[in-house]
Amino acid sequence: MALTGRAALLAALGSLPVGIWEPSWTGILAVNAPLAMACACDFALAAPVRRLGLTRSGDTSVRLGDTADVTLTITNPSRRPLRARLRDAWPPSTWQPGTETTASRHRLTVPPGERRRVTTRLRPTRRGDRQADRVTIRSYGPLGLFSRQGTHKAPWTVRVLPPFTSRKHLPSKLARLRELDGRTSVLTRGEGTEFDSLREYVPGDDTRSIDWRATARQSAVAVRTWRPERDRHILLVLDTGRTSAGRVGDAPRLDASMDAALLLAALASRAGDRVDLLAYDRKIRALVQGRTAGDVLPSLVNAMATLEPELVETNARGLTATALRTSPRRSLIVLLTTLDAAPIEEGLLPVLSQLTQRHTVLLASVADPHITEMAKARGNVEAVYEAAAAAQAQSERHRTAEQLRRHGVTVVDATPDDLAPALADAYLALKAAGRL
Repeated sequence: MALTGRAALLAALGSLPVGIWEPSWTGILAVNAPLAMACACDFALAAPVRRLGLTRSGDTSVRLGDTADVTLTITNPSRRPLRARLRDAWPPSTWQPGTETTASRHRLTVPPGERRRVTTRLRPTRRGDRQADRVTIRSYGPLGLFSRQGTHKAPWTVRVLPPFTSRKHLPSKLARLRELDGRTSVLTRGEGTEFDSLREYVPGDDTRSIDWRATARQSAVAVRTWRPERDRHILLVLDTGRTSAGRVGDAPRLDASMDAALLLAALASRAGDRVDLLAYDRKIRALVQGRTAGDVLPSLVNAMATLEPELVETNARGLTATALRTSPRRSLIVLLTTLDAAPIEEGLLPVLSQLTQRHTVLLASVADPHITEMAKARGNVEAVYEAAAAAQAQSERHRTAEQLRRHGVTVVDATPDDLAPALADAYLALKAAGRL
């Protein structure tokens, strides 16, 4: 078999006479001269790196957990073919653990005057903007003995959006909404505030819904049916302060709150209501207002993508004042915050009346499922102590929730998996009761 490249060169050097390896200048030159000549030729034949042209294309956004493909186009303007290894560097959170080495490195060959494309597949593990770092290219000669290396800047940003895992609940909530809205055969009885139609009385109907004038014109008793009001205003308030950074499972509480807010926004926009978003701790972190029904969900997802918990105590007074400025007319204000006793009793309760006097307030909080598991623990002394601590924590949350309910606040306290559907159910219940 014929040898080529580096193997042929080494074989040729190995076939030199034994005496040539004697430590003399003549011997050294005799051995090194062919090697030096080969290395010099290999280096000269390697395509230059600095003159390469690099451009990007591909995905600019991706949901957390999905993959994004970013294509890098390499143009070789020189007269020598490019034989190269390329590393497309991105932040560590752009890859699944252990996959960066294989996903970011590519081999390519670009003939003179032509271009080639390589695709880097990203799978981010965190929300936010992920920006491409340097592209490092190592160009080899035909023998692979020497190489040229250089780096290029090829800017590109991929925005990692919230995953919106609760969208699987949307069809069932929309079916319930259609029932409330009178679009199916199931009609609401005396609920809501907008008149829908007349129908014959059946046992169990609210007698206050009887239309006596319509009854006088016909032989049967007629009752009015109602539908929930449309075009109501809903303000979603995300607390991005210290308590939102607490991790429940594999994610901070803020992520579960955002998922619940997205499901409620999708449901409310289908119901014909207007949805705004306010993210606040000590200052406004995000504000989305005045979006149409078709644009509200993409706008909220885009605004939430870069939100991160801030390790500061939320200013409840500032949050309340900002919410009131954002919603000057009567609205449903949904506070996605904590049910911990201290932040509620010292921060929210003193200013809560400013909200409840003008608006309907719904508070949603992420509960830790580990606390429920601890409360059931038995079997040894340590488990009993854990159960007692969990019971005390649950009792404090229940007491805080009762305080809020006495102020007219609807409270939803659920685990991350259950928070989104529970919040949607609470919204539908308020709508059915005509409280929006």
